[in-house]
Amino acid sequence: MSFLRYSGKALFSSISRSYAAEWNAKISTGRFVIQDHLKEVLAQNGPVVALESTILTHGMPFPENLEMARSVENIIRQAGAEPATIALLSGKVHIGLTDSQLAELADSSRTAGSECVKVSRRDIAYTLNQGLLGGTTISATMFLAHKAGIKVFVSGGLGGVHRGGESSMDISADLTELGKTPVALVTSGVKSILDIGRTLEFLETQGVCVATFGPSTQFPAFFTRDSGHHSICNLNSYDDAAQLIHTTFSMDLNNGILIANPIAEEYEVDGHQIEECIQRAVTEAEDLKIKGKAITPYVLQQVNQLTQGRSLKANVALVESNALVGAEIAVRLSKLEL
Repeated sequence: MSFLRYSGKALFSSISRSYAAEWNAKISTGRFVIQDHLKEVLAQNGPVVALESTILTHGMPFPENLEMARSVENIIRQAGAEPATIALLSGKVHIGLTDSQLAELADSSRTAGSECVKVSRRDIAYTLNQGLLGGTTISATMFLAHKAGIKVFVSGGLGGVHRGGESSMDISADLTELGKTPVALVTSGVKSILDIGRTLEFLETQGVCVATFGPSTQFPAFFTRDSGHHSICNLNSYDDAAQLIHTTFSMDLNNGILIANPIAEEYEVDGHQIEECIQRAVTEAEDLKIKGKAITPYVLQQVNQLTQGRSLKANVALVESNALVGAEIAVRLSKLEL
C-alpha cells in the first residue's frame, strides 16, 4: 500500500513538472511573459502565489496601492513562496511584474482619463489586441494563473451577486470562474457591499467548496469577521488547507476552492457602521446611474471616505493577512506534490 501511494504520488509529480516545463516553453514565445525565476520555480512545481492587479489599478488610491503591493510581495517571499502579480501590458500577459511595472499600474489609478482597463475574463482578448494597460480582476487572474500552472491565488475580497441581483442579474464573473477553473483562492470572504447569502448559494450551484480558515465556519464579510452566514467547513491549519487543495485537484473536479480568511480583530470595522456606509454609497451609485464593473470601485471609494480612512486600513491589513496564509498554504501544497 505504501509503495502504491508513493508511486502514484511520484507519477503525479512527474507529470506536473513535465506539463509545467512544456507549458512554460510554449507560452514564452506567445502572448505570455513569465519572469525567468518564476519559470524555474513552476517547472519544479515550487510554491508560487498569484496576485491580481485590479486592486492596484481600481481598488486603492495612490500611493497606498503601491505600498500595499510591495508589502504583499515581500510577505509572500518571506514565507518561502514566490509572488506572481498578473497584468496585461503592451499586448502581453505578464506573470510576475518588476517594481517599475507595479509602479506604472499603481500610478494609473490617479491619472485622469487613464486607459487602464479593468479586465475580467471577457476583456482579456480585447485588451491584448488593443495593446492596452490592464489590471486583472479575480476571474481574469484565476484563468491566467491556471494557464501558467499556478495553483494558489490571493486577493482581498471576492466579487459576487450584487444587491438587487435577483432582478438586475448583476453577478460577478468571479463566481463562474471559481466553478470552472482549478485554482485555490484565499480572500477575506465576499465584499460586504454585495449580497453575501445569494453569493454563497450561487457558489454552491457552481460546485465550489467554500471553507473558512480558522476554528469556526463563520463566513467573513471583508471588513467584518462574521457575515451571519457559514462556510461548509473550516480549515484549522495550513496543512489542512493544502491537503484539501491537493485532493480536490487530484480528483480532476475542475473547479476552484474558496478559502475565506477572516480579517484580524484589531482591524475589523463595526458591522453596523460599515453597513450604514455601504447603504449610503450604494444609493448614491444608483442615483448617479453607475453600473457594471464601475460600481465596486465607486462604492469602496465612498465607504473609505465615510469611514475616514478606516476601511482602507482594514483593506490593506486583510490583503496582507491573506498573502501570508496563501503563501504558507502554497509552500505545503508544493511539498505534497513532490
